[in-house]
Amino acid sequence: MPSVVQSTNSDLLPASMVRRRYGVSDMTVFRWVNDQKLGFPQPIYINTRRYWRLADLEAFEARQAAKREAA
Repeated sequence: MPSVVQSTNSDLLPASMVRRRYGVSDMTVFRWVNDQKLGFPQPIYINTRRYWRLADLEAFEARQAAKREAA
């Protein structure tokens, strides 16, 4: 019987999942990471692969939503 793995906010998402989450290209993610004003979370590198903490992405999304509501 397969075990069930529950996700937590400490989960790491690879770059492919981050691109899919936002529906953007790798170049767009690269630009977001390098845009200081945007405040997109910095990746974690594991063996040259990029990962993002799910909690960091959710916090970024909450900040963006707050900006839209304030406008």
